[in-house]
Amino acid sequence: MKQYRKEALNDLSKEDLVNIIIELYGVIQDLEDKVSINSKNSSKPPSSDGYNKPSPKSRRARTGKAIGGQQGHIGTTLERVDNPDLIELYKVVTCEKCSANLEKVLSIKPECRQEFDIIKPRTIVVEHRAEVKLCTGCLHTNIASFPKHINHLTQYGANVRGYAIYLNQYQLIPFKRLQEMFKDCFNLSISQGSLANFNTECADRLTPALELIKDEIINSKVVHFDETSMRINGETNWLHVASTKHSTYYDIHTRRGNIAMDKIGILPKIRGIAIHDYWKPYMQYFECKHALCNAHHLRELEFIYERGKNPWAKKMSDLLLEINTAVTQHKQEGKTKLSDTAITAFEKDYKAIMSEWFNEEPLDNKLTTRAKPSYIEAKNENLGNRFHLQRHLILRFMYDFNVEFTNNLAEQDIRMCKVKAKISGSFRSSEGSSNFVKIRSYISTLRKNKQAILSALASAFYNAPISPYQYQ
Repeated sequence: MKQYRKEALNDLSKEDLVNIIIELYGVIQDLEDKVSINSKNSSKPPSSDGYNKPSPKSRRARTGKAIGGQQGHIGTTLERVDNPDLIELYKVVTCEKCSANLEKVLSIKPECRQEFDIIKPRTIVVEHRAEVKLCTGCLHTNIASFPKHINHLTQYGANVRGYAIYLNQYQLIPFKRLQEMFKDCFNLSISQGSLANFNTECADRLTPALELIKDEIINSKVVHFDETSMRINGETNWLHVASTKHSTYYDIHTRRGNIAMDKIGILPKIRGIAIHDYWKPYMQYFECKHALCNAHHLRELEFIYERGKNPWAKKMSDLLLEINTAVTQHKQEGKTKLSDTAITAFEKDYKAIMSEWFNEEPLDNKLTTRAKPSYIEAKNENLGNRFHLQRHLILRFMYDFNVEFTNNLAEQDIRMCKVKAKISGSFRSSEGSSNFVKIRSYISTLRKNKQAILSALASAFYNAPISPYQYQ
């Protein structure tokens, strides 16, 4: 935009002034559009909304069901046990009505109530003793072997280390608070250096399990991908995640794009379907099929409709939700695909909406006529072109029921890592961040396969960690 001094405006013609007004109006419109971007109509995270958070707005249709647990829902109730650990007997000594002595009267069947409580944890010290024997024949001194995991004169046991990693890496309790907890609950004074060493040792021992997780993801039919920024030692790095319903693999790299993806080595090797947002580096892998996240599309369509009043955006949003509803219902009924008639009808509606976008006329207002497209016009053009050129990637969830409507699986796996970043502020070293993603990959995979996380972490300090797919 040209710069004018205040006094120079007096020398401009009426036509020049009108052009300046048009240009300034366009700048104002662009600024208003950019300010209107939030987590509901773009890919911005909710934390960036600040105090101007948009009102909650769910796209879920009302089901008419009552609030709370539905019929057939399996709840959890505190059930009585047949063999309690401790019995407290309260005796009847006198009659509460006539005060007669009842000490020698036989008791009828007692009334029972049960209280479930936790006993105070207690630290035990196990001394491992290796016999020493002198051979009577050759006089050689023989010493029995200690277990492999007993390699110091004094050391913390596998359960202590497992608890520390569980609380720090899974429940995200910082080292200082973890020290206090071990002192209060177990009367153990553990240094922060020891807690950090536990994480390093566990991460190293998990290498075979992580390779197994990585191979499982590479050989999966559908894999979700996402990435987010992560601060390490004051610098921006990138946390990458590859997710399936049974596996999670995290890695951290200084780069966000193809250099990092090639180094991680999952995207270049998969031959199934990769679900992700529409970011160009993902599209450069041609050995796999691609599917685009429609949660991103719904937000972008909402922005274009709210700010640009483009009818096609609202119609496309409604169509995507309608198709998703149909697919969900078919899945619930045990069906594996939509009928050819339904697919043809949805494709026809899709093409009709894109035809409407293609023939869309600009707003009939002289003040919107600019040489350079406005911000909303550029967004409308880019998204329209994507829906025109990438129809099969957008609708892949309709053609293949193995494909999800959104990329929420990967985004959910990333969410707790962002919580970790918010608690800690950042990682102080690359070693700490590397340990975190390794252990978190193992924990997330255990959780998806409904395995006991605490005992699995403790097992890493014996011979080898248990397979996260052991009971699958």
